[in-house]
Amino acid sequence: MAAVWVLLALTALVADYCLVSATSYKEGDKVLVYVNKVGPYFNPHETYHYYQLPVCRPNKIEHKRLSLGEVLDGDRMAESLYDITFRSNGSQELCKVNLSESDVELLRSAIEDLYYFEFVLDDIPVRGFIGHLEEGGFLPHTHKIFLWSHLHFNIEYNKDHVIYANVTTKDQLPVPLDGTAIPLEVTFTYSVKWIPTELGYEQRATRIRDDSFFPKNLEIHWLSIINSLVLVFLLIGFVVIIMTRVLKSDFARYNIEDEDDADDLDSDDNGWKIIRTDVFRFPPCKNLFCAILGVGSQFLALATGILLMALAGVFNVHRHGAINATAVILYAFTSNISGFVAASMYKKMGGDNWVWNINLTSALFAMPFFLVWAVINSVAWAYGTTRALPATTVILLMALWLFVGYPLTVFGGILGKNYGGSFDVPCRTKNIAREIPRVPWYRSAFVHCAIGGFLPFSAISVELYYIFATLWGREQYTLFGILFIVYGILLSVTACISIALTYFQLSAEDYRWWWRSMFSAGSTGVFVFLYALFYFLKRSNMSGLLQTLEFLGYTALTCYVFFLMLATVSFFASLKFVRYIYVNIKMD
Repeated sequence: MAAVWVLLALTALVADYCLVSATSYKEGDKVLVYVNKVGPYFNPHETYHYYQLPVCRPNKIEHKRLSLGEVLDGDRMAESLYDITFRSNGSQELCKVNLSESDVELLRSAIEDLYYFEFVLDDIPVRGFIGHLEEGGFLPHTHKIFLWSHLHFNIEYNKDHVIYANVTTKDQLPVPLDGTAIPLEVTFTYSVKWIPTELGYEQRATRIRDDSFFPKNLEIHWLSIINSLVLVFLLIGFVVIIMTRVLKSDFARYNIEDEDDADDLDSDDNGWKIIRTDVFRFPPCKNLFCAILGVGSQFLALATGILLMALAGVFNVHRHGAINATAVILYAFTSNISGFVAASMYKKMGGDNWVWNINLTSALFAMPFFLVWAVINSVAWAYGTTRALPATTVILLMALWLFVGYPLTVFGGILGKNYGGSFDVPCRTKNIAREIPRVPWYRSAFVHCAIGGFLPFSAISVELYYIFATLWGREQYTLFGILFIVYGILLSVTACISIALTYFQLSAEDYRWWWRSMFSAGSTGVFVFLYALFYFLKRSNMSGLLQTLEFLGYTALTCYVFFLMLATVSFFASLKFVRYIYVNIKMD
């Protein structure tokens, strides 16, 4: 029954986060304007409710019912006092507000921090700045702060549909907040102008995006794509050379049919053949190892699904919370993948404590995410921002994991345990492990991880700027086709470099390739985090405790997801390669 309640609640919450249906108006119909949020322009994730400012507000605040995506995006829409009717021009007074000294100081602080406001009119975000800061001269230095008390709405319409809307603030002089008598009486006014347009309703999403209050869309950056493609071809070519020439030579050397020659070979044997009785020795901490593979496989499916949905045009271009809501829901409903892969691999490796394996798999990402989110959400609550999730949403998300995500993990784990099969290997493993020879520093695990992490990072480094500018800045990224190509490049480079590094490790007679194959490519997450620090310090204008905690916390989780995904790709690519080379040599 609880699971049914969760599904019904989710349906109600996410019903309107995708493409929105058209609203038709007749002349004289009221067009609702919702006030939403305010916040500093350079701290995108620090937003507050509009009515937290000393502005015009109704006696009873009526909030709009929001979708899950809107709640996760920090929206808190409430009805406003603006009385706008369809195709009716005019100008009128909104209200009068007596500002106390604390109110004036609050407005001054908001204007100095470049606070902007966001209204919503017929599902169209309408944004503008709260006030105007004017500085000039050096000696003497002038610092004047003005409040915009008049808003002019420009609304474009086509027949009975609203196509686009924005506000301007320069039709009337602003109210100075310096050297004024307290209390200060401010009269807020507004005006409306309806403008006919030939643009159809189906094209208004493009109009909203192109004329956004924030910077325009990012252009296609072909140079970075070409650079990444060249890197992919070089790495693939390098692996092909290993597979064809180097391995061909190895196979010819190892597959000596003459017994006398074979005896000579055994006496002077070196390279990857002599560790054939150890190369398939299962790694330590099998439980954790298999859990990483399970969660990594889940995130690979999740990332692929979201990118395909974006390519299909499922998401509303100006509702950024839609992707967040989709990720949350898909994470819960793809939990069976993590359970199946983890339990299946655990059984193949001879594990018997499968209950603990399923629990570890379920908590491997959910627990770190909950801890990071709890800290950030607590700070957001203390700041009173709209980024702090309401208690009802928190309960819903916890119920989603408890009644959907966790049971699906258990279900997938049961299937994996029962139908996992056996670990098919071409070599028998001896009971006593072979001694591992010492290797020079350039073949050490640290160097392998540095190389294995840097090359995949270099393939996406240029694209990372645009992604960060979208997630933590004001850019609008809609080039999902390019992003899908880069995603494919990343996985290809990861698989290729993993195979190459595994071959070098086995050639050095080190059979401990299981965990190293994971960390070699999974270390890409470390490079991404280092780049994130550079972006935060040098490329962004973000500041403050809340924004810093949110950036570092969620970026660390993202890099953790990078590790899980790429470690999974790396291991399975290496496993395929190791099986291939040992199947193709003759052994006693």
